[in-house]
Amino acid sequence: MNVMFDLVNIYYIPQFQPIIAHLLDRGHDVCLVCDRRNFDVAYDSVIKGFGWKSIWVENDQKAAQLYKEKSPDWIIFGNTFKYLDQLSPETKTAQLGHGIGPKPSYYHKSSTPMTVRFIEGVKRLEKIKELYPNDEFVQVGFSKLDPIFNASEQGLNLDSLGLNKERQTMLYAPTFNPSSLECFPDDWPLDFSKFNILIKPHSFTYTIEKYSGQRTKLKKWAEYENVHVADPNELSLVPYLSSADILISEASSTLFEFVALDKPVVVCDFYKLKWSYRGIFRYRFKKRFGTDNVLYRDIGPHVKSYKALKSEVHNQLAHPEQYQKQRKQYTLDHVGPTDGSASARIVEYLETHS
Repeated sequence: MNVMFDLVNIYYIPQFQPIIAHLLDRGHDVCLVCDRRNFDVAYDSVIKGFGWKSIWVENDQKAAQLYKEKSPDWIIFGNTFKYLDQLSPETKTAQLGHGIGPKPSYYHKSSTPMTVRFIEGVKRLEKIKELYPNDEFVQVGFSKLDPIFNASEQGLNLDSLGLNKERQTMLYAPTFNPSSLECFPDDWPLDFSKFNILIKPHSFTYTIEKYSGQRTKLKKWAEYENVHVADPNELSLVPYLSSADILISEASSTLFEFVALDKPVVVCDFYKLKWSYRGIFRYRFKKRFGTDNVLYRDIGPHVKSYKALKSEVHNQLAHPEQYQKQRKQYTLDHVGPTDGSASARIVEYLETHS
């Protein structure tokens, strides 16, 4: 079986990686098709480092031409693809979301139907079937977390990072927009000096010019001895999820991933909005980031300011059972099975329907 992965953005890789590994273990041919428009040149060597076959294309139209020429058995997409009608009739297509966050776009990606879309939790499956009753959806779980659930992910070596493995570890994983990152003080690690602090920002924080202010903050925080800021080439959040005791984030799908590990989260309800989401334009923000599809208000405590964060972190670590019932429900509804076999289910479907 020949399978191609449509790699529009570098941050799709952690979702694709366990599936690729399973395909290769079963003797299938795999190739990444990388869209040059969305990649910093530094990522060329990162992708080569995986040892997978890869082909670079200039844009999605060139990708479509390649797919038609190669006529693979399957193409796995992480988003919509507007040239589906140009593909060979012999090629089947699958959509696999790279995240499970609260944005309505999670559902809208299925407006252009593919052969199948793989879904994570039961509530998401129910909702998407309601929206698109004539399309094929299969619940499999969340492949990105397979390495944690099947114990193949060992986490970070805190000693090698200069951190104290005897301390509790916080993970701050802000998204790029809207982000709480620029609302944190330059010296905030001092307020949590008895903790290890892992900081794993979105890849766009490193690669998009207008987020230079976020990069300035990261450089300042990295100077503190209790802080490790992820390198831009560290693509996967999974080792960080595995190593942390508590997560701080805002509207990131990381919240759903972390609660699936039955560990507490604190949600930042303070963030910097770009000008086109402020004032009279705030309706744009609500339209894009509205939570009518996925309510996460009780996934963990919400804090309205950085000032409120410190006490809440201590409280959640002292009483992790406080939101345990909600974490279990969120996992069932949005993440799906936690047996470490989501990738195996995906590959089995591809093989059975080739």
